[in-house]
Amino acid sequence: MNLFIIEDEIVAAERIRELVQQTAPDARIVGWADSIEDSVRFLRASTAGPDQPDLILMDIELVDGQSFEIFHEVEVPCPVIFTTAYDEYALQAFKVHSIDYLLKPIQREELRNSLTKFRQLSDRYRTTVPAFDVNALIEGLRRSTAPAQGVHREHFLVRQGQRLISVGIDEVAYFYSEDRVTFLKAHDGRYFPLDQTLEEVEQQIDERQFFRTSRQYLVARPAVSGVYVHLNGKLKVTLKPAIPDMLFVSRDRAPEFKKWLGG
Repeated sequence: MNLFIIEDEIVAAERIRELVQQTAPDARIVGWADSIEDSVRFLRASTAGPDQPDLILMDIELVDGQSFEIFHEVEVPCPVIFTTAYDEYALQAFKVHSIDYLLKPIQREELRNSLTKFRQLSDRYRTTVPAFDVNALIEGLRRSTAPAQGVHREHFLVRQGQRLISVGIDEVAYFYSEDRVTFLKAHDGRYFPLDQTLEEVEQQIDERQFFRTSRQYLVARPAVSGVYVHLNGKLKVTLKPAIPDMLFVSRDRAPEFKKWLGG
C-alpha cells in the first residue's frame, strides 16, 4: 500500500509517519508535501508510476491554502483520509474522496481503524469488479450523507469522540428528541446527537422501516420488543434498547401502527 502524506507542519508529518509505521508496517510512504502546489506536482508526476499512491493522508490547512483546491487542479487517483484540527470542514471533506476524517491529535488506534477500513473496502471491491476501479471504490466509500429528492437516506454522519463516523440506517434502532436535541440510538446501545430535527429525519428515511410512534420517538421495526393493549385503545410499546419513558401509540394511530408492524 502506497501512502502519500500532505501536511504543512513538519512535527505533525513526522508524527503521522511514525503512526503509519506502527499501525501499518507494510505500508510504503511514497512522498510528503506541505502545499497545494507540491501536492499537485507530485500527483501529476506519479500518475501510473510505481509511486502512485493508493491512499492519501491529507491535512486541510496548508501553507498556500486549503487542500480542497488540489481536487480542482489534478485528478486525485485514490481515496483520502483527512487529518486536521478543524472539524467545521467535515461535511465538505466527505463530498470528495474521503473515507475518514480524523481530528488532531490523531490517536494510534483511530488511524489503525481507518487503515483497516480502507483495506477491507479495497478487498471487497477487488472481488466484485474485474479490475481495481478507483472510482467505484470511492463511490462505495462515500455513500450519500444527503440523499437526493425521492431517495431514502442510507447513512448518518455522526461524531464519536474526536472522530466522525458513518452509521448505516440498518444500525439504527430509533431516533428520539430530548431537550430539543435529536439523537440517534443504535441497536448496540450507542447514541449520537444529530444536527437535525426529528421532523427533518422523518422526511429523509423510509417510512416502511420507521414509524413515528409519538412526538419524541421515530422507531425501527426491529427495535420493537413488545406491544400491549392499553386503556382507551392505546398501545403501549417497549423498545430494545430500552428507554426510560413510557411509550404509547395513540388510539387513532394504533391501526396504522399494527399494519406497519405486521407489514
